[in-house]
Amino acid sequence: MLATDDLLWLIHPAIAITFVFPLIGIVIYKSLQTRQRRLEVAAGAKSKVPPSAGAEHVQIGRWLSSSVVGITLLGMAHPLFTKKTAQETWAANSGQFIFVLLIFVLSVASLVFLHRAKPKIWRAVFATLTGMGIFILGWQNDLQGKPIVWRRDFEWQVSHFYFGIAAAMLMIFSLATIQDIYKDRMNRWRNAHIILNSIATLLFISIAITGTRDLLEVPLTWQNKYIEQLYINQCQTQPCEIKPAPAPAEQSK
Repeated sequence: MLATDDLLWLIHPAIAITFVFPLIGIVIYKSLQTRQRRLEVAAGAKSKVPPSAGAEHVQIGRWLSSSVVGITLLGMAHPLFTKKTAQETWAANSGQFIFVLLIFVLSVASLVFLHRAKPKIWRAVFATLTGMGIFILGWQNDLQGKPIVWRRDFEWQVSHFYFGIAAAMLMIFSLATIQDIYKDRMNRWRNAHIILNSIATLLFISIAITGTRDLLEVPLTWQNKYIEQLYINQCQTQPCEIKPAPAPAEQSK
């Protein structure tokens, strides 16, 4: 039976697998349909793609963008509020804890308002607040100056954290600009949308790969004390063996 903390670790990847990644496939499919219909209509041909494809692409794309940002915040929430070093940090500095909590709530609220906002100025405001909140939360350190949210700074180029942050920023930008695409007769916003979301697709693939790798590196609760000993003894650079402590009955003999 998994411990509660182990189950909490699984919430972020479970939602990503069951909800977010299927949306990615649907949005890509709808985007291809939308482009196909637009090109066929422009050429004067009758398209077999239903007219609703474009509206469905926009609607599902908005849900995807919001979901990616939301799951990014959720992924940060677990270490920020349940990790042992984080709890020690908040206990020693209650002001920092209140600040982080307020930033988290503000980020979630800004995302909700961004999803609903219509005027350009408010979309820009809520997009900025959401992005700033993610950056502030992601770069919180504990009392030892170590990151609370695992960033893998020593291999930033293959970091699940940095891929996730980049994807979230692109999704925030997409939410903030989606309404401008249909107002731009020069198609500049549409071209930017295509390029940036093509990059986002590559990021999603990288996120899936690095997320799976990181899950393999997260020990179960009962394994933590042994894994810590492996790192203390630098077993990643030299052969070593970690043995469990003898039972009390054996120690008394």
